[in-house]
Amino acid sequence: MIPNWLKYARELQAAAQTGLTYAANKYEKDRYEHLGDLAARMMVEGSGEPMALVKGAFAEQKGYCTPKVDVRGCIYREGEVLLVSELADGGRWTFPGGFSDPNEGPSESCIREVAEEAGLIVKITKLCGIYDRDKRGGTSPYPFHIYKLFFLCEVTGTCVQSELETGAPKWFPVDALPELSIDRTSPWHVARMYEHFQHPEMAADWD
Repeated sequence: MIPNWLKYARELQAAAQTGLTYAANKYEKDRYEHLGDLAARMMVEGSGEPMALVKGAFAEQKGYCTPKVDVRGCIYREGEVLLVSELADGGRWTFPGGFSDPNEGPSESCIREVAEEAGLIVKITKLCGIYDRDKRGGTSPYPFHIYKLFFLCEVTGTCVQSELETGAPKWFPVDALPELSIDRTSPWHVARMYEHFQHPEMAADWD
C-alpha cells in the first residue's frame, strides 16, 4: 500500500504537467507551475530526497501525464532463473529490464533491455503479466506511477557483452534466490513467472 502523501503528490504533479501542456495563457501557466511546486515539496517532505533531484525529475516530464512502462525479460531453465546484478542498487539481483523507449513496442523494449543488460539475444514467447508496481512488488516511494510488463524469453544467441549496463548475468535456483532488487523484481515475481514457464497455457495476469 502506497502512502497517501505519495498518491497526492503524484496527482498534483500529473495535474500540473497536463495543465502546463494545455495552458492557454500566462496566468494558467503560473497556477500549474505552483501546483508543480507543491507536488515537489510534498515529495521532498515524504521521501527525504533533495529538492533539486525531485524538481529535475518533474521537469523532464512533458505532455499529458500517463504511467511509465517497465519491461522485464524472464529467462528460465528447469529449476533455475537468469538474473542480472543491478549496480545502481548495491549489486542486488533482478530480471533484466527497464523503461520502454518511445517508438518501441513493449516486446521490442524487452528484447533490447535483455541484450543491453544480459548480453543475450532472445525472442519473446509469452506475455505473462501486466502489473501496477504499487500493488505488486514496489516497496520504496517512486515519484511516478509505473506499469510493469513481464515477458517469458527464449535465448537464441549472444551479443557483445563488453558494455553491459549491469553486472554479468548468472543462473540461480528458483528456490534459493540471491538478495533481490525488490523494486525491480520481487520473490513473488520470480515464483509467478516460473509458474508461467512451467505452464505456458496459463493466461496472462493483470493488475
